[in-house]
Amino acid sequence: MKNVTITVEDSVLEWVRVEAAKRGSSVSRLVGEMLAEKMRRDDAYERAYREWQADTVRMHSDGQPYPTRDEIYAERTDRLR
Repeated sequence: MKNVTITVEDSVLEWVRVEAAKRGSSVSRLVGEMLAEKMRRDDAYERAYREWQADTVRMHSDGQPYPTRDEIYAERTDRLR
């Protein structure tokens, strides 16, 4: 692990100190966990976006009109019965 120095506003520092104390953690550990969670979320979003872009089986109309909202929901209602 590496040590870093960050600059934050006084109000942010006060909040993170209180938050760390509530969780029984240190400021350093809490900030590290928050950054790791942000990294995981961003990675998951990017991965999902790339998968969506690569998906070649999307809804195409082939010149036909798309179904109306009522038609879509009627179809779902029929399946639930």
